[in-house]
Amino acid sequence: MAASAASTHNEINLEQVLEEVAKEKGIDKNALVETVEAAILKAAQNTFGATRELEARYNAQSGQVDLFQYMVVVEQVTDPEREIAASDVERLKLEAALGEELGFQVFWREADRERARQQDKDYGDLLKLKQARASFGRIAAQTAKQVLLQRVRDAERDLVFNEYKSRKGELIRGIVRRFERGNNIIVDLGRTEAVLPAREQTPRESYRPGERIVAYVKDVDREARGPIVVLSRSDPRLVEKLFEAEVPEIYEGIVRIVAVAREPGSRSKIAVTSRDADVDPVGACVGMKGSRVQAVVQELRGEKIDIVPYDRDPARYVIAAIQPAEVTKVIVDETGARMEIVVPDEKLSLAIGRKGQNVRLASQLTDWRLDVISESKFKKMEEEAVEQLQQIDLVTEPIAKAMYRQGFRALEEVSEAQLDELATITGIGDAEHAKELKEQAQSTLERLRDERIRDLATREEPPTERERMLCVPGLGTRTFALLEEAGYKTLASVLKEDEDRLGIKSGIGLKKAAALKAAASEFARHERELYAAARAKYAPAAEAVAPSEVAGG
Repeated sequence: MAASAASTHNEINLEQVLEEVAKEKGIDKNALVETVEAAILKAAQNTFGATRELEARYNAQSGQVDLFQYMVVVEQVTDPEREIAASDVERLKLEAALGEELGFQVFWREADRERARQQDKDYGDLLKLKQARASFGRIAAQTAKQVLLQRVRDAERDLVFNEYKSRKGELIRGIVRRFERGNNIIVDLGRTEAVLPAREQTPRESYRPGERIVAYVKDVDREARGPIVVLSRSDPRLVEKLFEAEVPEIYEGIVRIVAVAREPGSRSKIAVTSRDADVDPVGACVGMKGSRVQAVVQELRGEKIDIVPYDRDPARYVIAAIQPAEVTKVIVDETGARMEIVVPDEKLSLAIGRKGQNVRLASQLTDWRLDVISESKFKKMEEEAVEQLQQIDLVTEPIAKAMYRQGFRALEEVSEAQLDELATITGIGDAEHAKELKEQAQSTLERLRDERIRDLATREEPPTERERMLCVPGLGTRTFALLEEAGYKTLASVLKEDEDRLGIKSGIGLKKAAALKAAASEFARHERELYAAARAKYAPAAEAVAPSEVAGG
């Protein structure tokens, strides 16, 4: 079996194979030669012993790889595999002086069987190669074949990578060839194959072998297992590139796509602007009788597309993005990068969209956090806010309404506002009254906090997490709503969170997050004492269980 494999290998002239591979695959022949030599050398070291001094040398005349073992002439041998005694050199009539290196060719091919037999007879006790030599021919043949195949595969991957790396971020067309385990689709690009992973496929889309497909080149990964070109049908940039292909004004740079928000297979929104005042960006993307946008919709297999004009004014931009809903009012909170969108009651479901899709896409497109509320709810919220602001002694109903129109929704916002901002409120007028307003807001917050603690201390029911949080100094209803929306619904969740992450995730800012966390920590340490003091002050005879004890401290 081994002899047959070796014989087969011997019939193949490596010189011819290397020439053909180098020419066909565009690989440097010298690189192939070095690869084969290195592979044969490694196989020889594994077979004959890693401690031997071996060398693999390609012989272009024979078209084979010759193997040599080198030994140093010494007086006293300490390493039999790398050294030869001077006495043995003299006995065997070899030409080498003390300290010089002797080279022995290791005959391992079937054609060199007689030479190998004679070598074992003459130097067998010295080289000790006979036993391992028998199997090396088969190993060397397999190794040469495997390493050449691998080198060719690597070279082909390099060629594909070099060809397609510059096409990352582009559209590409191909033919669906087959499906792999995990629902990945293999796409024939002509020169190579690409993969459309299951995670990059659009829901509800299906393909058949032989079908044409247009996709976005998401990545070109040289180290990937399998195809190195990774495609996507779900990436938002696919929509952008499809419009670029359909709309000459986008390709020429006259019209620009500012942002894309997408829920693949269902709906997309794109915001566009124009460098030329005479070119309507929305009209350019829609095309004559909707021809351009319909071409994109058809390529996306029916995915709905909303095209909205970009506006530098965030409120106008959001109003356009929330289409087709009608907007009656927008309240902007620049600090928290959020807006309240007020719509007619009968248009609320249209503004929100099915399962919240419309407002979600509008939020992604504009990069603003959007709250859509009906006019009736907005009116109720306004009444509640005005009523809360009127708890400040200095604030009358007209002043409270003026404060609301200016964006103030809660006492804590007044207590944290800048004096120059408060001074602009109708009915306040100057910095002195603004300072008094701010101090009154702070004292009102403290009074309400004391009332909460008193109520909790004098009742038997344990406090809810919301009630405990609202007892933290500086944490009012507005801040609690932001924390709750960000997932911080308990005192413990606030205490264990990093300050920076708390400020960024909730939108309250880093400075306030640090102050809030410090106040929450202080409250948690003294919560039991606060309840006890309030109980002693307001209900000395009460035998109610301390809320903190019921709540577990």
